Amino acid sequence: MSETATLFIVSAASGAGKTSLVKALLEKDNKILVSVSHTTRAARPGEEHGKDYFFVDKAQFASMVEAGDFIEHAQVFDNFYGTAESEVRRMLADGIDVILEIDWQGAQQVRKLFKEAVSIFIIPPSKQELKNRLQGRGQDSDEIIQRRMQDAVSEMSHYVEFDYLIVNDDFDLALEQLSHVVGSQRLLAVHQANNLQSLLQDLLATTAD
Repeated sequence: MSETATLFIVSAASGAGKTSLVKALLEKDNKILVSVSHTTRAARPGEEHGKDYFFVDKAQFASMVEAGDFIEHAQVFDNFYGTAESEVRRMLADGIDVILEIDWQGAQQVRKLFKEAVSIFIIPPSKQELKNRLQGRGQDSDEIIQRRMQDAVSEMSHYVEFDYLIVNDDFDLALEQLSHVVGSQRLLAVHQANNLQSLLQDLLATTAD
């Protein structure tokens, strides 16, 4: 990992709002990019191949798994998701902060390869609000929503594995907190020492009185 770049992991139960928060963060912060994942699910209205996801079939996904192309991959309900290692390492090497928007299973896999990654877990303010958001999408049947609600309890129990926990109740506040996490990492001495090298050298230079 680059001395000046950080890999951020953002996870949440389905419906907690991580996608909306990450999108809003990217719109206000031009120094961070999201790593586009591969998925076997169908594109939703408005989603674009290569921008929101790389949409592939299950045979192609399985081939990529066999080739070891992913730093993490997981099955979520009836679909598969994965993050290509080559693209993540390229961006970090270029000094670009990277966000992985993945589930807790993927987060566990990524931590094994990127031990310095900073992880953030998003939770809803209540179970009822989570259900309201899932229903508000208008994309899933009552049966699927019930499955997601049941799985959410198990998913949210993994919050203890993450560095930061954000409650997405007030969206603007949650976005501010997410921005603060990213900003605080950029202020770490190990990062600033590289970014401010010229200034530090000048401040620490021995000069005659």
